[in-house]
Amino acid sequence: MARLAIEYDDIVQAHQRIADEVVKTPVFTSATADVQTGASLFFKCENFQHMGAFKFRGAYNALAQLTPEQQERGVVTFSSGNHAQAIALAARKLGIRATIIMPIDAPAVKIAATKGYGGEVILYDRYTEDRDAIGKRLAAERGLTLIPPYDHPHVMAGQGTAAKELFEEVGDLDVLIVPLGGGGLLSGCATAAKALNPKCLVIGAEPEAGNDGQQSFRSGKIVKIATPHTIADGAQTPFLGNYTFPVIQERVDDILTASDAELITTMKFLASRMKILAEPTGCLAAAVAFGSALNLRGKRVGVIISGGNVDLSRFANFIQQEN
Repeated sequence: MARLAIEYDDIVQAHQRIADEVVKTPVFTSATADVQTGASLFFKCENFQHMGAFKFRGAYNALAQLTPEQQERGVVTFSSGNHAQAIALAARKLGIRATIIMPIDAPAVKIAATKGYGGEVILYDRYTEDRDAIGKRLAAERGLTLIPPYDHPHVMAGQGTAAKELFEEVGDLDVLIVPLGGGGLLSGCATAAKALNPKCLVIGAEPEAGNDGQQSFRSGKIVKIATPHTIADGAQTPFLGNYTFPVIQERVDDILTASDAELITTMKFLASRMKILAEPTGCLAAAVAFGSALNLRGKRVGVIISGGNVDLSRFANFIQQEN
């Protein structure tokens, strides 16, 4: 059997490497959520991480391991927003130039923040252009190091530190539910969870309109789909990565989905009952926890809230919608 891209030791080392730079994000609970699900839910709030999402963990871990020559030349990445901001901020902290390829329809707050952190932003059309091809072309033309948003062992290991912190704070968990886009967060968190409790059920949470991960998991091969139309813009990746998929196959127990309507309902709940501002993608795990596909009664359940970067006007429009 081929070695997987990351092991728990990689996450431990990543945590040591980034500990002084990341926020140890809080874990929230809700009596109302516990009654609703019959479980004890522990929400790991990565919306309070630097730049508002878990992505800073993996970005800093990856950039901190570049050679001096690579750091001097700079980096390039592509992202719908959160990885873009994370790379821009981590690069600024490390004195590295960062070029960021972002979709033209990315939330304005994410584009503005990426520029504010010092990143050079290049816009593209996610429905007609190939961001991977653009990134590789720029890397070749400018001598930049390409740091993809999820399919990179150092990124994956950094993201897994979120689950490591959660277990360390609340103790053992029966279930861990993690948002899924390209698989960096899920593969990292699954690796941590299975090392800390091999019996912990690890569930990926994906948008219903973009369930390529679920299809891949159940078919045993990477399934590629058209860029999905979903409000979960951070999970519009059309396929899993060559590094992330084998880890997900080996260490994840199932992948479930949430509809856009369920995401909006969850956004409303988190805002009104827990005072948490979460973006649609950030609500995926909570939406699955609140759904009917899992019986969580009597379980201790970890829920990763992956980010909070949403335009306030867009957020207001979402929560005013009737489901």
